[in-house]
Amino acid sequence: MRIFISSLIGGFEPFRAAARSAIAALRHEPVAAEDFGSQASSPQIACLQGVRSADLVVLILGPRYGVVQGSSGVSPTHEEYLEARGKKPILMFVQEGVERDEPQAKFVLEVGDWQAGHFRAGFKTADELRDLVTRAVHDYQLANAAGPLDTRALSTAALALLSKARQNSRAASPTLHVGLVGGPIQQLLRPAELEAPDLADAIHQRALFVEPKLFSRSKGVDPSIMGSALVVEQERGARIQLSEDGSLLLRLPLSRTEGSRQNGFGMLAVIQEDVLRELAAALSFCAWLLDKIDSTQRITHVALVASIEASDYMGWRTQAEQDASPNSGTMRMAGGQQPPISSTDRPRAALRFQAAELAQDLMVPLRRQMKG
Repeated sequence: MRIFISSLIGGFEPFRAAARSAIAALRHEPVAAEDFGSQASSPQIACLQGVRSADLVVLILGPRYGVVQGSSGVSPTHEEYLEARGKKPILMFVQEGVERDEPQAKFVLEVGDWQAGHFRAGFKTADELRDLVTRAVHDYQLANAAGPLDTRALSTAALALLSKARQNSRAASPTLHVGLVGGPIQQLLRPAELEAPDLADAIHQRALFVEPKLFSRSKGVDPSIMGSALVVEQERGARIQLSEDGSLLLRLPLSRTEGSRQNGFGMLAVIQEDVLRELAAALSFCAWLLDKIDSTQRITHVALVASIEASDYMGWRTQAEQDASPNSGTMRMAGGQQPPISSTDRPRAALRFQAAELAQDLMVPLRRQMKG
């Protein structure tokens, strides 16, 4: 891969060298402004061409914004970011423990707030940055590599897991079920490890306090062992089930926002933004929990399934449609058909590097089935 290094240059040489070292150690090609030499075009054009020719961008942000360019009105690093945004995957590394000037502080917020999202990590030293870049580039490569596993078998196992969840569910409001089965299928947790209080406590804390959160702070949490699975759930709320082989099953209510609830006629609707939000939260949680129970990456691939449990008559609306007409809507005449289901399979690293894409890939088929 060609990997473009984007950062302030003056005074930032040790950090750029660290990023270059990490990229070269993984046998990829670093692309940096220092290598362009004398060219007929301007340095600005050369750098933007370097971004366009790259497969991946490593963005490193420190305390200083840099000199604003007259032609663009932003710094060179900011211009490189704008050129890459939406076109190239971006790995973002932000220096911690420094005081940023005002333009740089705004730039960091802009990058962090962009809806499509980026991988992001913080660093303090050049050595720490080198290690972070090495891991991030390696994980990105894994996320986009084809695997030799029987992904059809993983998907079948994930669908079976989801089927059992729906059979045992009696949700009173619209609910999203998300299942994950990792491969190669193997035992990741011994029974004693699954029962360890520390594991249930960690799951509880993550689901309750870390954004995006899965649990409501207004409800209690009840951990228990059911067969060969640890279950952590809230009454009439979210539920997390973890098996010894790392399989995960999540139940997430879709009525956390006011717009999702009943309108003037008592009719309920599934809101698209709620589904996308809960899918993103589920994927983020799954990525964290797999890293916790399988830090050495024995699981390399994951099959993901999602389903919506809702009344047959319940329609699908966007939040804008709900806000524009809260007291009317289109009823769905499903006639007792199977609930909408979507599925996909990816390398495990996609949970971190392609989370937004994965959430959309699971949401769109659900929308089509409910609207159809």
